[in-house]
This record gives sequence, C-alpha cells and structure tokens, in this order.
Amino acid sequence: MRWRARLQRWFESRITPRDSVTLTQRNVYILPTGPGFMLALTLLVLVVASINYQLNLGYLLTFLLAGCAVVGMHVCHGTLRGVTLQLMPPEAQFAGANVTVNVNLSSQRRSPRYGIGLAIFGSDHWSWTDVPAQGSAKVQLAFKPQRRGLHRVPTLTAETRFPLGTFRVWTVWRPSAQVLVYPAPEPHPPPLPPGEPRAGGTATVQRQSTGEFDGIRAYQRGDPLKLIVWKKAAKADELVSRDAQQVQRFELWLDMAHTGIAAATLGGAALEQALSRLCAWVLAADKQGLHYGLRLMGFAIAPASGEAHRRNCLQALALLGQTGQTATSGAN
Repeated sequence: MRWRARLQRWFESRITPRDSVTLTQRNVYILPTGPGFMLALTLLVLVVASINYQLNLGYLLTFLLAGCAVVGMHVCHGTLRGVTLQLMPPEAQFAGANVTVNVNLSSQRRSPRYGIGLAIFGSDHWSWTDVPAQGSAKVQLAFKPQRRGLHRVPTLTAETRFPLGTFRVWTVWRPSAQVLVYPAPEPHPPPLPPGEPRAGGTATVQRQSTGEFDGIRAYQRGDPLKLIVWKKAAKADELVSRDAQQVQRFELWLDMAHTGIAAATLGGAALEQALSRLCAWVLAADKQGLHYGLRLMGFAIAPASGEAHRRNCLQALALLGQTGQTATSGAN
C-alpha cells in the first residue's frame, strides 16, 4: 500500500494544476477491463478451435466479435476525448462538514456522450452523467476536510466504459483551486463576553448570563425603525432595539482571553478549542445583528457587522498561524 501511495503521489506531481482542462490524446488513457480480458481469452479459444476443426462459421464469429471489440475501443476513447472539464469555485465550509465541488462538463460534438463518471482520485464514490450534443452537464462531488485552513481541491478522475464495458478510458485532473475551511463552531458555547468600555469611557461592565450583548434592549414604543434589530425579530418573533447609549459606551470584543481556555496561545488542541469557541461567538453575534470586533494574536479586526465582516472574522480564525494569513486589521 505504501508503494502504491508513493506511485500515486509521483503521478499527481507530474500533472499541471489547472481549473479548466480539455481532454485530448495526451491526457486520456485506455486499458482493457476484466470483461475485456475475458473477451480476449474467448476470442483466442474460438480462433484455435476454428483452426483445428476448419470451421468457417467459427472464423466468422471470431472476427465479428473482434471487430465489435475494436469498434467499441474507438467509441469508448472518443466518448471522453474532446470533453472540457471546468471547476466552479468552491464555497468556504466549516471543518468536519462536506465541501461540495461542482464540475461542468461541456462538449462541442454533434452527438451525445454517455456514461461519463467523476470521482475523487482514489475513492470509489462515482457521480455519473451524460453530456448532450453540443451541450453541457454538471456533476457534484464532495470531500470532507478535517482541519481548518486553506486546502487544495483534491485530485479528480473521470472515466467511461461506454459502450461495451470491455475497455476503461480515464483521465486524472489536478485542479488549482483552493477552499477555505473555517474552524468547527463549538456546539454549546458559553454566553457572549461582556462589552468593554470605549476609550475614554468610565462606565462599568456587568457580566451577562443570557448570551446576549447588552447593546440591545426590548423594543419600546416610539423607537426609530433604524434601531430595530430586524434579524432577531425575524428569527425570534420579538422586537428588540439597539441601546444607543450602551452602544456608545461599550464595544463587544471577541478575544482569545475571553474564551477562558488556558494555554490557548501555545497552540495544539487548546488553540483549536479556543478558535472553535470564537467561531461560535462570531456566528452568535452576527445572528443577533451586533457590532463586534475580533482580537487574535498580534492583530485585531475593528468592530462592525454584516456578511462581509462575518466572513473576514471567520477567515482570520481559519488562517490563524498558517502561512499567507490575511486579515483586516483595525485599532482597538
């Protein structure tokens, strides 16, 4: 098994990564299948018997079957040759969840192509499709990354055995796209940390136990519509408003120190647990429509809200401690 894994890695390293590839004779391979070898053995027996017994009908049957096998070989190779494979950019996902990879197969030929399958190279989970004449078809594949960070899309393979199943035609495709994997959010995180006084503020902070930052309050008659947290109203069927005075005095910061996990800054399992808790807090704060900031090792993302801010925070958590980390820094 180690020898086979080394051979597979060597073979993959010789393939140029690209997100779109057109299959030609240079990157399509063909070999007989098990039934193909049995057919060849049967033809050998038939031709020996026909020679020994001088059977003209035996010769006819032998060369008829051999001709069908040769035609099937050319049809099988032509089914895959000329197909263009294009990878759609994969969306970011959380660790432990399946990442869906969408592949578009297109053909310029005037006849349809049948029985084309795609799979992750080295797996047995195939997705099969037919490509219409001068048309395209989409295939979905999935893989499950177990660690956070930036991962390459795994090597893919496509094959067909149409029409007789006596030959297997396949190709190996190495995409260049990468997928961002966020930390897995903690299933049952503690409540959000209390707000911190803004610079120059003198207010004291009281710790909450409800899981909500005290920058929101129950809706009061006459509150402006712009102060209503509509996300929470849609999900919880209750109206809450932002407390303008509280928001001016306090800022919600999600900090590694707030997680309460010892030795998180040293790395290892403690760091991953802390990042998982911070990830859950980011999702909770975004769900409540709060302004929040994120402080990690050596940089900070200024308090804000919205989809783009949530993605920036999750990206910073995913890439923490890895080469090429990028984050939007802001002042405390």
